[in-house]
Amino acid sequence: MSELEKLINLAKNAADKIRKHRFVRIVSHNDADGLTSAGIMAQALLRSGIRFQLSIAARLDEAVIEEVNRSISKGELVIFCDMGSGQPELIKKVAADVVVLDHHQPVGQSPAKAVVNAHIVGIDGATDISASGTCYLVAREMDARNVDLAGLAIAGAVGDRQLFHTANAFILDEALKAGVVSVRKGLKVGDGDLADVLAYSTEPFLDITGYPEKVSEFLSRLGISGNIENLSEAEGSRLVNAVALKLARQASPEAVEAVIGEVLLLNRELVKNVYDFISILNTCGKQKIYGLALSLCLKDQEVVSEALSLTKEHEKKLAMDIRGNVEKIRKGENIWYINIVDALSTGTLASTVVRYLHPELPFICVNESEGIIKISARGTRELVSKGLDLSFVLREAAGAVGGSGGGHSVASGASIPLGSADEFLSIADRIVGEQLRKSSKGKM
Repeated sequence: MSELEKLINLAKNAADKIRKHRFVRIVSHNDADGLTSAGIMAQALLRSGIRFQLSIAARLDEAVIEEVNRSISKGELVIFCDMGSGQPELIKKVAADVVVLDHHQPVGQSPAKAVVNAHIVGIDGATDISASGTCYLVAREMDARNVDLAGLAIAGAVGDRQLFHTANAFILDEALKAGVVSVRKGLKVGDGDLADVLAYSTEPFLDITGYPEKVSEFLSRLGISGNIENLSEAEGSRLVNAVALKLARQASPEAVEAVIGEVLLLNRELVKNVYDFISILNTCGKQKIYGLALSLCLKDQEVVSEALSLTKEHEKKLAMDIRGNVEKIRKGENIWYINIVDALSTGTLASTVVRYLHPELPFICVNESEGIIKISARGTRELVSKGLDLSFVLREAAGAVGGSGGGHSVASGASIPLGSADEFLSIADRIVGEQLRKSSKGKM
């Protein structure tokens, strides 16, 4: 039996457990992958006639468990999406049966009645399937007609910067065959006015990003204007080549691959371009407007224009925020890092730096916000192949200073107490050095 077949069997088992309940409590993560996961499960339950209550959380902690326990009765079911694999001790405290649909590295033995997680069967959840992909596999076992939800799974995978290998490749293939998704070649960015897209997108983050006048010069030299989706083949090709030249100077190889190629179009969703779709979800997640994101996933036409205008405004602020913070980046022995207060999006800043500015070492963003310090760490697949495991780094370093952390080898997060940032960075720097040195010694 292949790894994918084993994963589908886990999904079948979870679907069987879900179908036996008349009421389900869903808790999902607040990023694009978590929000699409929630959208998939909400639609699958609606179609099965199962009532549910849904909430979105930034992380799984004691407060979330307390809220869940207040809202359920014995005999009901709780589904955690895009969370729950790393906290078996919290899952144990839930006063009802639990199903975990996740793609983070599992820790310990889960007390959940069903766990669908690619890592269990030998598929890498960091790169080859998202939580929304995991939820999709469960939804299609609940009802074959749920294949139309594959677009949401594709969006979640793109939101988590994944590869279309193994499980993701299977989902994309199903989506393409069913006409749920189609493909357009070119620059992998959202639709709209080219000058705005290049000036205020953080993907790709170029030397002209955040500088409208430099973008105008760049486009004028290329002889291109108008909306990106309306460019002729020759114009699209000129644009792609010019962007590729800019990226070749500094960005990581995976950044080039991430920005140039096939744009996925979500034919069953209200916002077709996958990059516009995930930008909206990320904006809603950051601004805690979860209802708007879920309404979009549930195809409420009335929210589209509000969601798009809100996102354009947020993206502009984000690009300018990152441009303004670039000067504050510092180098340790084995990491790049930054200390900031109330950043708009630490995850986007961290991803941008490691992809486009300093791909040779992992980047750690230390952000003081809401009375604690929030950490976002990002690496590249190349660094992971050399031994980097940011999930381990953040779990160990945060734990050593009285905080908690974890996630994926390539992308991880943590929260630590105020005043502990310097010690945390010192420990993280040392562990990263040990990981990368150990790997290079092994290859000698």
